[in-house]
Amino acid sequence: MELPANPGDSPVELELTVENVESALYQLYFDPDMERKNEAQKWLTQAQASAQAWQFCWALLAPDKLPEVQFFGASTLHTKVARHWSDLPSDQHDSLRMQLLSHILLFSSGPKMVLTRLCVALASMALNLIPQAWSQPVADMVRAFQPQKPDSEGSSGSEATQDPQAHCLALLELLTVLPEEFQSRRLAQARRAQLREALAGEWAVVCPLLRQLLQSQDSSNQVKEKVLRCLSSWTGLDVTLGDSHELVQDCFTALSNPELFDSAVETIVTAISQPDSQRYTDALVTLMPLVLGLHDQLKTAARDGDMESSHGICRIAVAMGETHSRVLLEQVEHWQEYLALVNMILFCTGIPGYYPVSETTSSLTLTFWYTLQDDILSFDEEKQAVYLQVYRPVYFQLVDVLLHKSHYPSQEEYASWSSDDKEQFRIYRVDISDTLMLGRQLMDPQLSAVWQDTEALLFGFQSIAETIDVNYSDVIPGLIGLIPRINISNVMLADTVMYTIGSLAEWLADHPVMLGGILPMVLQGIVKPELSVSSVSTLKRICRECRHDLSPYAQDVLTVSQDVLVKEIHKSSQCMWLMQALGFLLSALPVDEILGRLHSLITPHVQRLDTLARQEPDPTNKQAIVHILGMLSSLFTTLDIRHSDSSESASSQRPSAPQSPPTQ
Repeated sequence: MELPANPGDSPVELELTVENVESALYQLYFDPDMERKNEAQKWLTQAQASAQAWQFCWALLAPDKLPEVQFFGASTLHTKVARHWSDLPSDQHDSLRMQLLSHILLFSSGPKMVLTRLCVALASMALNLIPQAWSQPVADMVRAFQPQKPDSEGSSGSEATQDPQAHCLALLELLTVLPEEFQSRRLAQARRAQLREALAGEWAVVCPLLRQLLQSQDSSNQVKEKVLRCLSSWTGLDVTLGDSHELVQDCFTALSNPELFDSAVETIVTAISQPDSQRYTDALVTLMPLVLGLHDQLKTAARDGDMESSHGICRIAVAMGETHSRVLLEQVEHWQEYLALVNMILFCTGIPGYYPVSETTSSLTLTFWYTLQDDILSFDEEKQAVYLQVYRPVYFQLVDVLLHKSHYPSQEEYASWSSDDKEQFRIYRVDISDTLMLGRQLMDPQLSAVWQDTEALLFGFQSIAETIDVNYSDVIPGLIGLIPRINISNVMLADTVMYTIGSLAEWLADHPVMLGGILPMVLQGIVKPELSVSSVSTLKRICRECRHDLSPYAQDVLTVSQDVLVKEIHKSSQCMWLMQALGFLLSALPVDEILGRLHSLITPHVQRLDTLARQEPDPTNKQAIVHILGMLSSLFTTLDIRHSDSSESASSQRPSAPQSPPTQ
């Protein structure tokens, strides 16, 4: 059966039967006619939203169906559970749970894409029921996959004894997608907090299972890799290092296995990069010897030209040193271990070879040197003196290392590089020069650069940032950390600082944790008429790129902006920019907050407009009225509260599929 070829016969009119669904799927995947593909996609989207989908999805999961058909059945289940949950009577919840568990066991040996979608569907169901109607989902899931209990949760004896490893992998897949589904769901703030707390409580069941599987000699590499991915997934739920450090220690053993190396690096870096883990000093101190124990493996990799291994080990060392620099500096009884880590990172900075052709590791370390300098200089003078005595020699070595790393290769070798490699090397040399310039204060605090040096450096960086993508430059976090310490009493320096911050607006959108240190500086600039163009344009860029992360700072931005508008500090065009910035800012706030903030923002201007409108017309009044109308118009060109809803709605209109055919 095919969908009607006659345009007059709308596919919407077709009966929602299993046969018609299969026919539409064949048309979607295998029909060369794009128009007919689009017809099929539209009809399948409507089919997924129908009440009949709760029934026909199971028939699509029959063992004799094509994987694409089975995948659509599993995706339909997830769509129904995630978006149409209220349509299912509560007395059918237990039956659905048992059916899902049974099918997950059935598909435990594949196809993988079908198994994953079934796991996501069950995870979504758990999120709908936790904690009231399903208090211990993880414990129940683990119990359902125990081979010795073939009848648990409705699984048959043949399924439960079919392939223990496949069932173990299926369970790990289920435990991995549960936090991921939580992260991707749109939830009210109170409900998100409730679920996060409930899932965090389930870690007490997950952690011992993962440790047992990772330590077991019977576990295959496939199982261990799945364990590593599962830990990374739960770390995203803010499982603390205090609760996971023993499992993280186990992960270090996987670094000696080439097949597990990459996954182990990702997991360890994710776990120790959580800012909150700074609270768990004992856990960090326990992990330090394991990180230092990788130094010999690092040296061997560097000697053998094993870029992948040296890169991975460097990432671990930098994650430990950079994220927890201040905490580890404060552990004075362990100062020798942290100095050893710093020297390990220095080795990574000076690793043999030319970046990016024969090594890719050294660039990872540049931000660390900013962080260490910044943290040392944040202590009182007495402590600074102690730390400088220990670490100043390291920085002198760093200068030698960086100067060597910035050398060009021979002309013959350089000529053989690709244009992309040459460009990366150029940016790398700029990053090195920044590190040398901004880091020299630690070597000699008396040698403070004149403002012209700082301005020239920032101007060069800002010019580069405006013309090429510097989002992956390792120097940016350190630069962002140092900018608030620059004295902007000099107008020319202050102007360049503002433009530099503006050029990094996209980077700040990806690293919103840095906004708290930068935004006050921009607001400080906005109140100065001499910084009008640079400060207002920078605020507009930040509000446009970072608006979804500005809620904690919204009141400060609005207060300062309203003040400068009322005091008429800026010229008309900058006032328009400022209103556009506030439109972006307000658009990302919860709808119930927007009206109140909008009211306080525009009321003075509306009142002023009312007063002017009552006066006799004259050129001065006309100019003021046009100015106010221009500001209001500018505000409403960027105020858009429909954007997030419409994008979500658009995404929900497409049926899930393993590969999406092109659409017109």
